[in-house]
Amino acid sequence: MSIEERTLGRVAVIGLGLMGRSICACLLAAGHRVTGVTNDLEGSAVVPQRIRDLLLEMREEQLLLEDVDVAMRRFTLTNNLADAADAEVAIESVTEDLALKRALLQDAERVVSPACILASNTSALPVSLLQEGAQHPERIVGIHWDEPAHVTRFMEIIPGKLTSQACLDKVAAMAPLWGKEPSTLRKEIRGFITNRISYAMFREACHLVDSGVCTVEDVDRSLRNDVGWWIPFAGPFRYMDLMGVEAYHRVMADLLPDLSNEKEIPKLMRDVVESGGRGISNGRGFYSYTEEEAKLWESRFVEFNYKIRKLTAEYSEASSSSKTRVVEDV
Repeated sequence: MSIEERTLGRVAVIGLGLMGRSICACLLAAGHRVTGVTNDLEGSAVVPQRIRDLLLEMREEQLLLEDVDVAMRRFTLTNNLADAADAEVAIESVTEDLALKRALLQDAERVVSPACILASNTSALPVSLLQEGAQHPERIVGIHWDEPAHVTRFMEIIPGKLTSQACLDKVAAMAPLWGKEPSTLRKEIRGFITNRISYAMFREACHLVDSGVCTVEDVDRSLRNDVGWWIPFAGPFRYMDLMGVEAYHRVMADLLPDLSNEKEIPKLMRDVVESGGRGISNGRGFYSYTEEEAKLWESRFVEFNYKIRKLTAEYSEASSSSKTRVVEDV
């Protein structure tokens, strides 16, 4: 069946920054009709072309199986939220501001049908806080995308205290159509799964440099050639199974008390940000970049994302028949 023959329902994407545009491209490639909602129609005039560019990439990488023009005909740009009234799913993707996100979800709730799922693309905010004041909090859910959203297989689905199981199940069923391999949390926790683990790693990385143990370059080199070597194949639990769990049990007993548990932002991070460093965007971060170097790293990152998607898909856990073993009390 062609994409045109199986065109999916309408999805509204509220907020059309870098992530919002990438989400739009992902949904269009899946076959959805997409309404992109912005509060600055003039400033967003470039959005259709940006989305088209992403779809052209996807077409070249065979992630889009139809003509780009056909996919773009399913996209509507508007500054009127009422134009999304027939959406089956509405996803807000604005800055990580609790008051703003909650207000946008409540605005959307007044427009869409009671059956429409309301989703927040949040990296850390508790969904229960976003549900406060909602008419139908049971249909509000967190959907954590990762950039580039049109390429990665990552997705976390996060419930609030009042999110219904039916809502979670529906999003989980749609995610594979979007090319995702989702994880659904059993309960909400700030930062979810990957950010909690990633920020623990970032903190320890900064601690090692601040303590004079090694340099930024040393940390990057070691992690790329160790964790970066195996993690596209297996998550930490599968990897410990492969290597032998008892060895990690012994090391944990000795090492965990020595790891950083500082609650303050590390000095290394403060120094970069307070001196005006923003990373690739202004050529100043943990490394310095010329304009040409910045463009090269950005283009290589795009290339890498498509290559690693193919590799992770080939070794996806979905292709494995092994099940998680639950250790029961005896």
